Amino acid sequence: MSINDEVFYGLLLALGGFLLSMALTPFYTHFAYKYKFWKKQKKTTVDGQALPIMTKLHAHKFKHVFPTMAGLIGVISVTAVTWIFNLNRGQTWLPLAGFLGGALVGAIDDVINIFGSGRGAAGLRGPVKFFLISVVGLALGWYFAVKLGWTSIMIPFYGDFEVGIIGMILIFAFAVVATSNAVNISDGLDGLSGGLSMLAYSAFGIIALFQDNVLLFGFCLTVVGWLLSYIWFNVPPARFMMGDTGSFALGSGLGVVAMMTNSFLLLPIIGLPFVVEAGSSLIQLASKKFLHRKIFISAPLHHHLEALGWGEAKIVMRFWIIAGVCAILGIFIAATGGAI
Repeated sequence: MSINDEVFYGLLLALGGFLLSMALTPFYTHFAYKYKFWKKQKKTTVDGQALPIMTKLHAHKFKHVFPTMAGLIGVISVTAVTWIFNLNRGQTWLPLAGFLGGALVGAIDDVINIFGSGRGAAGLRGPVKFFLISVVGLALGWYFAVKLGWTSIMIPFYGDFEVGIIGMILIFAFAVVATSNAVNISDGLDGLSGGLSMLAYSAFGIIALFQDNVLLFGFCLTVVGWLLSYIWFNVPPARFMMGDTGSFALGSGLGVVAMMTNSFLLLPIIGLPFVVEAGSSLIQLASKKFLHRKIFISAPLHHHLEALGWGEAKIVMRFWIIAGVCAILGIFIAATGGAI
């Protein structure tokens, strides 16, 4: 296919993902309200400490019922479009498997949060969630290294660096686990994680296109199509939340796409807002544990900015702008550093 045909193919898949998601949204909304998919407000940190500041900041959102687990719409849409129109062993099996694997882990957490009661109602415990997504990452990493034969990573401006099968499996698993958790952590304001993910998938999609990985490009645009639909309903004030089902699917899939485009080292550049969000939470936890004080008023960073008085829309828009700049920078490094 010519470049015009390839772009047209990807745009058709994006349109398919968007239209199917828009069509499924009323069905999700019906069942979410009928079966009470209400999001329970998080009031404690992963180490069990209270979150009075964040609880106060977001109290207005939980005065009324607030459905979660809307990531199911994206899981169904992306899976259906990919399975019917874009399934390929070499390019789209693995990203789709990563997307679904992350979604499964997130869905377990969401179901516990929605229907659980008592102390367990907050969802899966952190170590359990980490273990499950690690299993997904290791399994996909094995397939990537052993079945697809990838044993080296691309270092921009240097070239391929051999890491071997074991090294590649571990790197792959790290990409999946780190990105899944980072996207999940950023899912705290209306439209934030959806917009950041859309820009990141767009960047890796462009890289895939210029590598002649047309089907992988199509997968990325299918996800972008769903996210366009999701953001339509999720901009402030949000109609629903994607939940861990959506955020873990997006994060896991993004980690796989970064590995499939041989752009692992571009992941922290293109996904810099995710890195900052996850890093701020990690710094806060470490500081509280070892220094017995907080660095941020509330973590992750977007909650700190809220506590400083920034409006929700202002935070989201500025994070989107930064993500767009990071996406452009990542594509530029890929083009000049030998990844394309």
